[in-house]
Parts: sequence; structure tokens; C-alpha cells
Amino acid sequence: MRTGVIARKEGMTRIFTEDGRQVPVTVLKIDNCQVVGVRTEEKNGYTAVQLGAGTAKVKRTSKAMRAVYAAAKIEPKKKVVEFRVSKENLAEVGAEVGANHFVVGQKVDACATSKGKGFQGGIKRHNFGGMRATHGVSVSHRALGSTGQCQDPGKVFKGKKMAGQMGNKRITTQNLEVAGIDLEDNLILVKGSVPGPKSGWVMVTDAIKLDEPKDAPRPLGVKEGAAKVEATTEDVKDAPAEETSEKVEG
Repeated sequence: MRTGVIARKEGMTRIFTEDGRQVPVTVLKIDNCQVVGVRTEEKNGYTAVQLGAGTAKVKRTSKAMRAVYAAAKIEPKKKVVEFRVSKENLAEVGAEVGANHFVVGQKVDACATSKGKGFQGGIKRHNFGGMRATHGVSVSHRALGSTGQCQDPGKVFKGKKMAGQMGNKRITTQNLEVAGIDLEDNLILVKGSVPGPKSGWVMVTDAIKLDEPKDAPRPLGVKEGAAKVEATTEDVKDAPAEETSEKVEG
């Protein structure tokens, strides 16, 4: 099991195949994605790789995370995610991941937080058909209809599809095809749509339901010409702030 990558969603476009067919793709940019730390079986009880992406201001980084970045000798990151990996795929701290981590044609899973739509009614939230326009129906054309029963059991069951918060959930789209890779700009072109808004962070991993591609680099694809950024403890000034960290399995 290899590590995934943290990418930023740039939007959608299209590419053309050799036979003239157009393919809609989502453009994902790997922005300064580096290994922040590793978790080993002996020390932590499991094996994982902690990646950081983007560049954050020092004053907006928590004191604890600044010490972590200083020990790894890298700049503070905007997004930090932990990926479970097998023991043989543990990477070196400070290594920068490139778009060559994936190969064209392989299947990947994309995980992100979907767009928040706020509080919505049942028609929009669950795609209900609504009530009839005439024949006795008045006022309540877009109402849910009956939600419970009479005396027995006389309650609304848990999980009933009703109005409520729509979107803003963690969504994973599986088995997306890598349609192309741009090594110069560090871009991954994924066929189809990917959850999340533009400029949102997306965790891209090898498809969990399929075998890993044999020609994929291990333990990870290192960006060509990547240099390790030096950071010292002098950069660790007092300015508490929040840091986003997640864990992804698979």
C-alpha cells in the first residue's frame, strides 16, 4: 500500500485523444507536497506517512506544528494529512512528491469535502418529485408528504429523508482514471468530476478496490529537481494558530 498525495483542485477542462474524442478532466495541482513525518510500528504502533501541502505563514502555524516543521527542516504547510502505508513504502522525511507518483491509465480514489449548500428542503436535498399540481393539492406542491404514522408506532423513524443540512460532507469518489500527467506544472488530470470546490484540497490515493499498478514508483514519486527547504528553530516564533490535520486509510 503506497501513500496518497494532497492536491489542490484547479477546476475542469477537456483534453482530446488521438482519435479526436474529447475527455472531460479535473485538473489537480500538487502544490509543494512534502513528507512531514513518518509513523513506525515500533514507535507508534502503525505505519503511516504524514504529508503537508501548500505554504502557510509562520504566525498562522501552531507552536507544536512549528516544532515539527523545524525538525523536518521544511516550511510550514497549509494542509497536513496522514496516509496509512505498508512498512516497505515508508518515505524519507522532507521528500517532495511529484505528479509522477501516478501513472497514466491507472485508477485512483479522490476524497474531499463537498460544497456546502446550507439548509435545504426535501425536494432539492433528496431529489423528491413533489406533489401533484392539481386535483386537490393546494399550497403544498413541494411538501414532503407523510413523514410518520398514526397511533402505531406513531413516530418518525431515524434516517427519514427530510429537510436539513445539504453538502459539506466528506465524499470519496472511487475508480477515477488518470487521463494525463503534466510533470512541468506538477498537474494530474483525472477523468470526470472530483468532489469539492475550486481551490479545495483533495486527497488522491491508489484505488483501494483494484491492484496497485506495477509500474508506479515506490515508495513515492519524487518531484524532479526538488530541493529540501531548510528551516531552523529561529523561525519558531510565538503566534498560536490552528492547523488542519486528517487521517486517510487506504
